[in-house]
Amino acid sequence: MSRTIVVGGGVAGLTAARELARAGRSVVLLEASAHVGGSVGPLVVERGGLDGAEPQCPDDSPFDRVTLDAGAESFATRSTAVADLLDELGLAGEIVTPADAPAWVRTPDALMPLPRSGVLGIPGDLDVVRRALGTRAWLRARLDGALPASVGTRPPAGADGVSVGHLVRARLGDDVLRAFVAPVAGGVHSASADLLDVDAVAPGLREDVARHGSLVAAAAALRAAAPAGSAVAGLRGGMHTLGAALLADLAARGGDVRRSTHVERLERTGDGWRIHALGPARPGTFEDAVGARASATLDAEDVVVATTAAEAARLLAPHVPGSVLPELPSGHVSLVTLVLADPRLDAAPRGTGVLVAQGVNAAHGVRAKALTHSSAKWAWVRDALPDGHHAVRLSYGRLGGDPDPGDASATSLERTALHDAGQLLGVPLTPAHVVGAKVVRFGAGLPFAALGHADRVARLRAVLDDVGGLHVTGAWVAGTGLASVVADARRAGPAVHS
Repeated sequence: MSRTIVVGGGVAGLTAARELARAGRSVVLLEASAHVGGSVGPLVVERGGLDGAEPQCPDDSPFDRVTLDAGAESFATRSTAVADLLDELGLAGEIVTPADAPAWVRTPDALMPLPRSGVLGIPGDLDVVRRALGTRAWLRARLDGALPASVGTRPPAGADGVSVGHLVRARLGDDVLRAFVAPVAGGVHSASADLLDVDAVAPGLREDVARHGSLVAAAAALRAAAPAGSAVAGLRGGMHTLGAALLADLAARGGDVRRSTHVERLERTGDGWRIHALGPARPGTFEDAVGARASATLDAEDVVVATTAAEAARLLAPHVPGSVLPELPSGHVSLVTLVLADPRLDAAPRGTGVLVAQGVNAAHGVRAKALTHSSAKWAWVRDALPDGHHAVRLSYGRLGGDPDPGDASATSLERTALHDAGQLLGVPLTPAHVVGAKVVRFGAGLPFAALGHADRVARLRAVLDDVGGLHVTGAWVAGTGLASVVADARRAGPAVHS
C-alpha cells in the first residue's frame, strides 16, 4: 500500500487519516501532544471552589465530578457532513438536539432574546426589531425593502469581498448590526462582523437579496431552506466522544497513531517526502534513561498537514512562496466552565445562553463574549449533575473587538467568569455557589472566514498541487465549526489518492 503521513491529530487530521485508510492507503498520524482530538476533547471538572479550595457551598453539595466538552460542544446541521460521519462511526443514535429555548443577547442598552428567524442574527421579520429596538430602528430597517438589490451586496472599493457588517449596516442600519448581528459574529466566529466574509458564513445570502427583494426576506428564506429541526446538534456525553470514535475506527483500519511526536521539517525527495520528527525514546535506550526525545525519519508518498495555521506555515514555508500562505490574525480563546450549586438557575433565566455585544464591558463590566448555560441547553449535562446544580461556560477572546483577559491567571479568570455569569444570568452569584471550576485556553489562533480568505486558500492549494504530494486541511483553511472542518477533511482523502 502507498503510505501517507498525516501531521496533526485533531478532528481534521483524524478524519483525513480515516478517509485515507478507507481508501486502502497505509497511514501514519503524527500528533505533537499526548492527546488526540485537538480542541474537541473532554473536560473533567472536579469538585473544588475558586482558587482550587474546598467549595464554600453551605448545603454540603454532593457534586464530585463531571465530564464535559473542552472545546466544540455542537455541530451545525446546515449540511449532513458531521451526521454522515457519525452514522458511519455508529454514533447516529447518540445525536441530540439542544433545548428549544432562545439564546439571549446583551447589548450596552438592553438584554433580550435573539430573533429565532433569520441567520447570523439577521432577523427574518421586522416585528422583532420594533419590539426590541424601538420605532426608530424599525423605520431604518424597513428601508431594506425599498433599497436596490445592489446596496450592500457589492464589495466596497478596494475590498476583497463583502463583510457581514457591511451588508447589514447598509441594508438594516447600525442598530440591528450592533444589537443582533455583531454579538453572533463575536460569540460564534470570535471576530468582528466587519471581518467576516458573508459568502463564507452564509453562502447564497447576497444573491438571495435580489431574488427575494430584501435582506430580511433573504435571511428568512435561507433559514427556511435549512434542514428541519435545530440549527445545531450535539452528542450525548459530549462531542469529545467523536475523537475517541475516530481514533478507534482508524486503529481498526490499521492506522498508526504516534502521539508526542513533533514534526521538525518536511524534506522533498525523489520519491515523495521525508518527515523529520522528534518523538518518545524507545524503552531501555540512553535517551529514554535521561528523558530525552529521539529523532526519527519517515518516508511517504504524500503528506497531509492538518495542524494549526502557525504550525502549517512553518512546515510549508520552505516549499511554497510566502505570498500564498494565508495570513490569519493571531489570537486566543479562553473558556471558563463553572459548576454552580444554585436552584435559582433551574428556571434557565436566559434560555440556552447569552451572546454579548461589544461595549458591554464599558457599560456593565462584563468581559465575556458569550455564556452558554450548558445544563439548560443539553439534557445530558443536566442529568449528569445533582439536582439544583448547573454548568455554565463563558468564553473570552474576540478578534477586532474588546480586549480579552486571556493573559490573566486561571484564578483571576475564574473570578471574572463568576462575576460575568451573575451579571448575564441576572442571578447574584458568589464564591459560595461554585462547586467546580476549570479554565481551558486555546492559544493557536482563531480561525474564521475573513474577507478574501477563501481565495487565498484556493491559491495555496493550487500551488501545492504543483508541488505535488503536499496537502492541507483543518479549521484554518476550512473555516470555523465542525461542519466545515469535517467536510474539508473528508475531501482530503480523495485529493491525496486522485
